[in-house]
Amino acid sequence: MRRLRAGNPGAAVEVWAEDEARLGLKPITRRAWSVKGRRPRTCGRTRYEWLYVYGFARPATGATFTVLLPRVRVEPMADALAAFAAHADPDGTKILVLVVDNTGWHRARRLVVPPNVRLHFLPPCTPVLQPVEPFWALVRESVANDTFDRLGNLRRRITRRCRWLARSPDIVKGAIGFRWAVNLEK
Repeated sequence: MRRLRAGNPGAAVEVWAEDEARLGLKPITRRAWSVKGRRPRTCGRTRYEWLYVYGFARPATGATFTVLLPRVRVEPMADALAAFAAHADPDGTKILVLVVDNTGWHRARRLVVPPNVRLHFLPPCTPVLQPVEPFWALVRESVANDTFDRLGNLRRRITRRCRWLARSPDIVKGAIGFRWAVNLEK
């Protein structure tokens, strides 16, 4: 961080974290209340259609940005990075340090990274260090114990939840505010 700031004295440096989550028509089950002696009703119908949420979160402020795409590969990752850079730094005056894991599409040579984004890779096999990982519980909460007939219905619910979380940075910061990630910006 010091080298980035020293090399770019006029630019603000922000630390963000990125991860992907798969959500689909397969129900997410959680504990539920029911009348004593009766089992709660649930739909056991399992369907295998998915969409992927690319989530960007800033641990210091709780700000979030999400992109819903049909798959995870290098090209959709490049599209998500471009959308994120345009959202987080529309003027192109900041340096956005993005904490990512070691997934293949993050390290691919053909991945197009915007010029104001710097990828910082976590050590291998350390998902507990990923600051955005607890964000997924907040997203999945809106679809828990519910079923969807079509992917479009699921997409609408997830989009609504992600927009609500973007307007609620205090809730997000409470979940993702890892001390080490927050201290990187200081």
